[in-house]
Amino acid sequence: MEQLNKVEIRGLVGSIKTQTFSQNTMSRITVATNYVYKDKTGAAVIETSWHNIIAWEGKNICDCNKIERGSKVYVQGRLKYNKYMTEDGQERQVTEIVATRLTLIDDDESLSYEM
Repeated sequence: MEQLNKVEIRGLVGSIKTQTFSQNTMSRITVATNYVYKDKTGAAVIETSWHNIIAWEGKNICDCNKIERGSKVYVQGRLKYNKYMTEDGQERQVTEIVATRLTLIDDDESLSYEM
């Protein structure tokens, strides 16, 4: 059986932090995605999820210096789980998307989805 670890999201950038190691540039980006549904009364409810993205600049990754808060992005990558200990000794787990493709979306493209 072939295994698959692939994620695709489109959303809005919340924050971006860029670091350079030797000659490699890595960016940590938060991206918000919305899921819209109707409650029992028929009113629209928007559920926002935040995703942590790790992007190493290079093939299929756009110039991260062009990305800013509020930019619309398309991200393709794989899930990665990291565990760490807090200062008070509790173990925590964080889920990240390691980007294999990161593209800025033109303002002409819509991020809305049909229900």
